[in-house]
Amino acid sequence: MPTSGNPSILAIDLGTSAVKLAAVTLRGTILGGEVEPQELHLLPDGGAEQDPEAWWSAIIRGTRRLLDKGVVSADDIVGINISSQWSGTVAVDERGKPLRPAIIWMDSRGETHVRRVAHGFMPVEGFGIARLLTWVRRTGGAPTLSGKDPLGHILYLKHEHPALYRDTYKFLEPKDWLNLRLSGRFASSYDTITLHWVTDNRDLQRIRYDEGLLKMTGLPREKLPDLVPAASVLGPLQPEAARALGLSEKVQVITGAPDILAAAVGSGAVRDHEAHLCIGTSSWLSCHLPYKKTDVFHQMGTLPSALPGRYLLTNEQESAGICLSFLKDNILFGHEELARDGNTDDQGQASANLYKVLEKEAERIPAGSDKLIFMPWLNGERSPVDDQRLRGGFFNQSLKTTRGHMVRAVLEGVAYNSRWLFTYVEKFVGRRLDSIRIIGGGARSKLWCQIIADVLDRRIQQVDEPVLANARGAAFQAALALGHLTVDEIPSLVPVAHTFEPNPQNRGLYDELFREFVNLYKSNKAIFARLNRVRSA
Repeated sequence: MPTSGNPSILAIDLGTSAVKLAAVTLRGTILGGEVEPQELHLLPDGGAEQDPEAWWSAIIRGTRRLLDKGVVSADDIVGINISSQWSGTVAVDERGKPLRPAIIWMDSRGETHVRRVAHGFMPVEGFGIARLLTWVRRTGGAPTLSGKDPLGHILYLKHEHPALYRDTYKFLEPKDWLNLRLSGRFASSYDTITLHWVTDNRDLQRIRYDEGLLKMTGLPREKLPDLVPAASVLGPLQPEAARALGLSEKVQVITGAPDILAAAVGSGAVRDHEAHLCIGTSSWLSCHLPYKKTDVFHQMGTLPSALPGRYLLTNEQESAGICLSFLKDNILFGHEELARDGNTDDQGQASANLYKVLEKEAERIPAGSDKLIFMPWLNGERSPVDDQRLRGGFFNQSLKTTRGHMVRAVLEGVAYNSRWLFTYVEKFVGRRLDSIRIIGGGARSKLWCQIIADVLDRRIQQVDEPVLANARGAAFQAALALGHLTVDEIPSLVPVAHTFEPNPQNRGLYDELFREFVNLYKSNKAIFARLNRVRSA
């Protein structure tokens, strides 16, 4: 498609806390970006929901604002691609209209239903041995027993909202619902569909729904979208979507990718065994691998990548950056101090300024926070333990504990959690990972990057513009799909802004505190289970 200047991709990153949009050239240069905050609804029964129409409205506003600023011409946009929060469910009718709020990745209301499906003869970690082996052999993993996968969401609706379930035409991942608005197609990609746990992923060139898995889980094929390869073109923008966004109907819609998978591409760590760590709302530590493998005991496995014909080690830790924002908004300051005059931009700036204040206070606290330890399990955990009943908190607090101690302890607690996962990641890949690229909102903090380097005892490479790594990855994937880029070119197109070497003076202290961090889990998991067990009505 001919363009007037610099052909670019409109990259959309649908996160939990915000929708980020960026105009990115086919070589990964970010021309400009916009952010639209999103509201999250946490329900007392373990529910977590968002409004899909609010996602779409935010995309329209952000795109229009991006075009109005002149950082890119509408005529230069050749493709649109979405990186999205994963493991969510949008129930829609035949027109694609949502029948209820979207159930997102934090929602655990399907736990009892997933456990019932997973249970069987000779239980292993909550799974019947035959069912577990079937899942692992065909998919490369197994459902989380917390109910936070689409499998749990759909079973929850099936058993507890049967009328809505009956009226649902398709259950779509968040990305796939947005792609429906853009392209008019009810479709999902090989990489995205995996967390439904009903596809045979052994042949990466031909991933398909498996009749045995559909029967075992109780998911009906007719309520699931058709499948297309990762990094493929869905088609041109629908006229209605093109008008809403102010773009040409010739713009091509690419399949997109879940956030974890897009971030792996946007980090530049696309060669096998090259690791990246994301510190966003949640966290993960991942790398591409040349083989299919599963660690059921620590909720890790290789699943289809956003790059065609590749596997990616996937895992997730529930709470990372959200721990710091929770501390800021609900303990130290409160939302009322950010309200100002109701202007969203002012609130965003005020929040950014508070983070800077908190980081300065944390910088004055010695490594180890005078042995104050923060447990970051505010919403349970997935990897390396799958336990939705875990909860967070500060341990070893004293009258000498200051606000700076609490902030630094949060940064260190998230780092301890990353090291906990990293221990099993290195065992999984069978080698030492000496260097890790870091992305996500938390990666903007030099203090946090240094803490992670010290706690993990590894070199940490801060990617340039780390908060837009997902958008950059979406742009790269689109450029691949449109034939403008090869995978081998990607590493050289992602600059490293700063490298953090571990401080050997902090090694012994952080080793000690990490051991106690793991001991806190072991000593308290039974207490958490009793305090947070689900009681029948």
